[in-house]
Amino acid sequence: MKNYHNTPIQPERKLFIALSFIALIAGTFLLLTITDTSRFFCNQPDPNPFHSKPDPIQLKSILHYATSRIVPQQSFKEISVSFDVLRSIGACNFLVFGLGHDSLMWASFNAHGKTLFLEEDPTWVQTVLKDAPELNAAVVKYRTKLSEADELMRTYRSEPECAPAKSYIKGNNKCRLALTSLPDEVYETEWDMIMVDAPRGYFAEAPGRMAAIYSAMVMARNRKKSGVTHVFLHDVNRKVERDYANEFLCQKYRKHSVGRLWHFEIPPASNVTGTNDGAWFC
Repeated sequence: MKNYHNTPIQPERKLFIALSFIALIAGTFLLLTITDTSRFFCNQPDPNPFHSKPDPIQLKSILHYATSRIVPQQSFKEISVSFDVLRSIGACNFLVFGLGHDSLMWASFNAHGKTLFLEEDPTWVQTVLKDAPELNAAVVKYRTKLSEADELMRTYRSEPECAPAKSYIKGNNKCRLALTSLPDEVYETEWDMIMVDAPRGYFAEAPGRMAAIYSAMVMARNRKKSGVTHVFLHDVNRKVERDYANEFLCQKYRKHSVGRLWHFEIPPASNVTGTNDGAWFC
């Protein structure tokens, strides 16, 4: 989610995104003054909608983006896909791979839910939290490199601990695609939404998003609550993101494709029937 996660944004596109995003936030704020906040943010229902007030983090988000020259990496249309899901499901558990200029936005959309950001760079975490201490963020160590993406794709099926039948990531040291050192909060929470917009994946020594995509699918399959897990993957214009999405998130679960964003609705493994005897994910 940091600026270095993607190629630079052209000045004219920055202006368009900034104006569009400010319109989204400002329009939402205007509506908040005349109706129930739970219709526009991921909030718990207010027993007295006539006295509903925006959450402080929502007000801070509006002020921040209205006065900042830095815009989120995702486009207005891409952001709207996740925003619409957040509106529809209410207060939720939202896991975001990446911490950046859009983090305050995601947290404000889910003000009364749980939003956790996972970031690879501890220095960047300190920088962001200095200006937005209300964000919940943790540092993640990855065991992969982008240069290993093809080899990992070829060999993961030969490792039994990577198979869907095993379906676990905590302590799964034999499967190199499993994120084994996440905070306990990640493993102990059932996530309703997972956004994969990190780690970096545009140079050989970068971690790549292979493990984040695999682990997101495993967490979604392990869901015990009713309903599906919404998984969003950004930068699908890149080969690794596309290949790993097709291998693990499955085209049959893809619901939206907007710009560089794919949205999947992943059912729990207990609700899936098929003919592959659980050998592969798709």
